[in-house]
Amino acid sequence: MHRPSLIPDFDYDPPDTPLSILHEDAAIIVVDKPAGLLTVPGKLADRQDCLVTRLQAARWDALTVHRLDCDTSGVIIFARTKQAQGFLGQEFEQRRAQKTYIARLKGRLEPDAGTVNLPIGSDWDYRPRQKVDPVHGRPAVTDWQVIDRSDGETRVRLTPHTGRSHQLRVHMLALGHPILGDQIYAPETRAEYGRLMLHAETLALHHPTSRDWVSFTAPVPF
Repeated sequence: MHRPSLIPDFDYDPPDTPLSILHEDAAIIVVDKPAGLLTVPGKLADRQDCLVTRLQAARWDALTVHRLDCDTSGVIIFARTKQAQGFLGQEFEQRRAQKTYIARLKGRLEPDAGTVNLPIGSDWDYRPRQKVDPVHGRPAVTDWQVIDRSDGETRVRLTPHTGRSHQLRVHMLALGHPILGDQIYAPETRAEYGRLMLHAETLALHHPTSRDWVSFTAPVPF
């Protein structure tokens, strides 16, 4: 029997901050997304305010290519033509795009680097939660490297090699060191940190027009 989700719904209160455009040309727009703002509109009426609608108000031709979780900040790319959108979509689908994230984790993670190779699937009884699922999950791989350690936490750089929903959050939880401020996987830390301590630091891929390898970086806000 299916049980209703036990994950509390979140109050959507998007930040009233100006657009932070990192780069734009005739084919792409690269933006530094703030935490707390949906990438695309939500299903509910009060969740129509999002990054793409704000961007389209200033750049009418912006087209969605990929997404970041609402509570994740950092680098995100939009296309300006259908051709560019299709090309960039293939960069992600074929895993040519390379991304790094910065996260602050609960506890002291040892050793200094490693790889998590654990399949991930939906936890249907507790949506939108995901879980490690060796039977029905899809392959998911994340490299991690410690940047520094302080009282009760570890700062890491994460490099995902797959793009599963909540991948970094589930993999860090599987290591026993959930990302701080995570209202789904570490709700006891939310009040202290106020947001998910996860930031998309860099994005590198081939430019849809020149085919040159380009890289973009957004400064870490925490």
